[in-house]
Amino acid sequence: MRLQPCDLALGIDIGSTTAKVALVQNGNILFERYERHYSRVREKTLELLQELHPLIEEKPFTVSISGSAGLGLAQQADLPFVQEVYATAETVRSLAPDTGVVIELGGEDAKVIFFTGGLDERMNGSCAGGTGAFIDQMAVLLNMSVEELDQASLSHKRIYPIASRCGVFAKTDIQPLLNQGASKADIAASIYQAVVNQTITGLVQGRRIEGKVMFLGGPLYYCKGLRERFVETLGLTPENALFPEQGRLAVALGAALCSQCMEPITYSQLVHSLMHASRKSQYAHESLPPLFQSEEEYKAFASRHASATVDTLSMDDYTGRAWLGIDCGSTTTKLVLISQDKRILYSYYGPNQGEPVALVREQLIRLRKLCGDRIQICGSASTGYGEELIQHAFHVDEGLVETIAHYTAARYFQPDVDFILDIGGQDIKCFKIRNGAIDSIMLNEACSSGCGSFIETFARSMGHSVADFASRGLRSLAPVNLGSRCTVFMNSAVKQSQKDGASVEDISAGLSISVVKNAIYKVIRANSPDELGKHIVVQGGTFLNDAVLRAFEMELGAPVVRPAIAGLMGAYGAALHAMRFQESALLSLEALNAFTHTSRSAVCKGCQNHCSLTINTFSDGERYLSGNRCQKALGLSQSDPLPNLHEWKRERLMSLKPVPGKRGKLGLPLTLGMYELAPLWHALFTALGYEVTLSGLSTRRTYEKGQFT
Repeated sequence: MRLQPCDLALGIDIGSTTAKVALVQNGNILFERYERHYSRVREKTLELLQELHPLIEEKPFTVSISGSAGLGLAQQADLPFVQEVYATAETVRSLAPDTGVVIELGGEDAKVIFFTGGLDERMNGSCAGGTGAFIDQMAVLLNMSVEELDQASLSHKRIYPIASRCGVFAKTDIQPLLNQGASKADIAASIYQAVVNQTITGLVQGRRIEGKVMFLGGPLYYCKGLRERFVETLGLTPENALFPEQGRLAVALGAALCSQCMEPITYSQLVHSLMHASRKSQYAHESLPPLFQSEEEYKAFASRHASATVDTLSMDDYTGRAWLGIDCGSTTTKLVLISQDKRILYSYYGPNQGEPVALVREQLIRLRKLCGDRIQICGSASTGYGEELIQHAFHVDEGLVETIAHYTAARYFQPDVDFILDIGGQDIKCFKIRNGAIDSIMLNEACSSGCGSFIETFARSMGHSVADFASRGLRSLAPVNLGSRCTVFMNSAVKQSQKDGASVEDISAGLSISVVKNAIYKVIRANSPDELGKHIVVQGGTFLNDAVLRAFEMELGAPVVRPAIAGLMGAYGAALHAMRFQESALLSLEALNAFTHTSRSAVCKGCQNHCSLTINTFSDGERYLSGNRCQKALGLSQSDPLPNLHEWKRERLMSLKPVPGKRGKLGLPLTLGMYELAPLWHALFTALGYEVTLSGLSTRRTYEKGQFT
């Protein structure tokens, strides 16, 4: 495919995450660049233009800017702007005029443009679920680069159903798969399938994808596995699936082509316009009071919280019995070994890296070597997402529900605790305590915007470690007011605040305040902070961030207890619980050295549910199955089985046969209230003289057929 001839023209496309530049002359691309801008829009644009200078020197050329982040720059520099859809349409006309549909994925934008039957464009609004940013987040979760994720996806054997909305929902599906030993290749392909599903269900909205389909944008240019999922799902032939070499530069090329009717400009004029453009948005960001008014105030705060701690003791100085707690969480794994007087002998806190079994094995080997013959591990307990997997893999003595583990640890620090708030990597857990027992539990049901991974994502996107990003927030003089919204909305708010001149310090502090507000008003759903309680303990790795802790106390208007081991509370509580054991079955050093772990996928044929199983097999013959929704896959049976009411209900519905009637046929869809009351409606309309036909039970295939509507 070749571009139609045009004058020397420059197109600049500044998207949500990348900057693209294309210089075109007489149908040939003389210069092209595609790079991430890390929110340094102006600086990156000038940097790319500097590379271009030797080619054009001071020759006149036309120029226009496009892209979601390009509008502000174009207005500030008083340069021509072309809307993305028009730029894309111009490129499509030049490359393949008979294209019927364009699917374009960018960093945070997704578009489907229909050219048949009039120009019709569908674009994502508030959700960035099916975009490059989503794929980036999933790669981080799998501890892989995007290139590694893409390569792995090409060797997949099965597709898991993963939520095709935002990254938060997808993480909720992916993390259990990782903790249950599912193949990363299968998960990678499933992530791509989620992107495809999001595009089809969220953007196509009833129109058919017919004729030639052109795929544009960086993700579809670089990710071969993503291409494969689109082609297979849409049933495209090689002739109808167009993946042009210029796909990643489509908007920049279109901007260049659209600019040819505009006034020429020189390189010096362009650079001068960009360098001297107004740097301030017409809307100044709303700021909040600083977290600390002075250095002395921060020192007093740090000193107060340092007092809530657990004594530690070197393993070299201890001989005797010990107990182990393992907390395999959504994004991190924690281990704590305690002595008979509940002092910490050993602790570990680190990321899962998508392989919790290998990580725990490595730590247990290290622990066994440090214990030697002097320290006897008399009991062990596991908790968290990977509780059962770790328990079966290493013969941990007991699995413990997270709530009990955290309450056990919190009570050690504050015996009168009446409210516990735990913010982890993806979870927010709130426990109300009454009369020494957990009275109620509140969890974040679908959104993790107020969790550790939320802050981590922003820290990385700005080129900082989480620790550095957090410490910068403490020094902010004017935190940005970001409210309590989800990650996608927050992305836009953060980018806008950057354009308004907010510093990294201001954004970091604003995000910490947002985390707290999200927990109190979205998860706990408190009308006021007073509803939480009088003796509050906060824990979880996120509260190791002093900015989050300070924001929480400011919102409450009262001090709280944050143990110095906030990130280890689950593991410490599990270790305290394990003290009821006097002898442990935990694998020995020899068994750990010989330990192997394999996993494979299977489908259970025990009933018509056909559960997708992950079968984990360990070196000693122990097996752990996950994905089953009943006990049949485990080979368990009951001598006196309970009646299966779901099965009875299905058989009852299927027994409702149509009876010929004089008034004609009437169809009933087995859905929602009609499903629940089908026997009533069948009997009623049959008695009235209708032949009643039921639609049949819904299946996954039924859902997939309905995606296009």
